[in-house]
Amino acid sequence: MAYTLLVHPANEEPFLAEVEELPRSDDQVLICSSPRRRDGKDVDNFQPEVVTVMIPWTRIHFVELLPSKATEDIVSFVRE
Repeated sequence: MAYTLLVHPANEEPFLAEVEELPRSDDQVLICSSPRRRDGKDVDNFQPEVVTVMIPWTRIHFVELLPSKATEDIVSFVRE
């Protein structure tokens, strides 16, 4: 199952990317594919033909895990 992440690099604009599995605590780099801006355009710091990027954790402030389509379809607590 692919996960969609919103990666916040240090001193740069955040971008969306996919990972096949969530990073482990002992990983040194974040390996993600299909990097793009939130509006779907190419990331300015990467070449347009880039498919996969490896970013060291020292360059990342934090990462947000975005909900998948399957998760959005689940009905949670409903207040009446």
